[in-house]
Amino acid sequence: MTDAPQPGHDDDRMTPLGSHCSAEAVLGTVGVVKQLVSVAETVEANRRWWDADAADYLAEHGDFLGPADFVWCPEGLRESDAGLLGEVVGRRVLEVGCGSAPCARWLAAHGAQVVGLDLSAAMLLHAVRAARETGISVPLVQADAGRLPFAAGSFDLACSAFGAVPFVADSAEVMREVARVLRPGGRWVFAVTHPLRWIFPDDPGEAGLTVAQSYFDRTPYVEVDGLRKPTYVEHHRTLGDRVREIVAAGLVLEDLIEPEWPPDLHREWGQWSPLRGALFPGTAIFCCRRA
Repeated sequence: MTDAPQPGHDDDRMTPLGSHCSAEAVLGTVGVVKQLVSVAETVEANRRWWDADAADYLAEHGDFLGPADFVWCPEGLRESDAGLLGEVVGRRVLEVGCGSAPCARWLAAHGAQVVGLDLSAAMLLHAVRAARETGISVPLVQADAGRLPFAAGSFDLACSAFGAVPFVADSAEVMREVARVLRPGGRWVFAVTHPLRWIFPDDPGEAGLTVAQSYFDRTPYVEVDGLRKPTYVEHHRTLGDRVREIVAAGLVLEDLIEPEWPPDLHREWGQWSPLRGALFPGTAIFCCRRA
């Protein structure tokens, strides 16, 4: 899951970043622009960003995610409670965008045969270390979610908890690839930032309650260095876009979960907060099945 900021509403000028994490310093990030970026630029930028940010991300969020737990979203919805994947014992499962793979380890501990896939080598290195610490090891693959290196019909289930889908330029291709590697009847469940959040500033407080841009503006959010080279990219799709991509891939959308903010959760995660969570959804979880 990511707590990266959402786009501003200035199409022409570079917007200075309000703060700099170590990944931004390493990559020389100096500002935010609204501009189109290619598939290749997106892959390169996000691989470099997650490699640079992996340690800090896990230092900040690792306790919340757990060493071998399946947390779908900042609202704290767990697979152990929600059961969105159904029975996992003996099932072959692909986690797309596994990061340090706590979800994959949870699945393995519950009897699944899991493969974790991620673009970031640094994240996968943390997954290897966590496997040693927990004693739960799963096969790990470094690859782009738009080009899954698996044969057709290889998996019974696929899942992604804020991994890959918002960070690719062509999410329709990800849907097609997941559909290809699933067996007929296989489930695909993925969680992303709720598309409604795109219209608000990336602020957990009062400033994050005022609409800043159009919901229909699909121009990517791009952080750039001094030469305007992308260092981080996130792509927006509306709810309708997501549904059309799912259906076009030969998948059936069976449910759409919008987790409510729990009254006993007082933790902020980037732009997710009790204040905003009480007013509008922060996460959308799409539950699909291959036809």
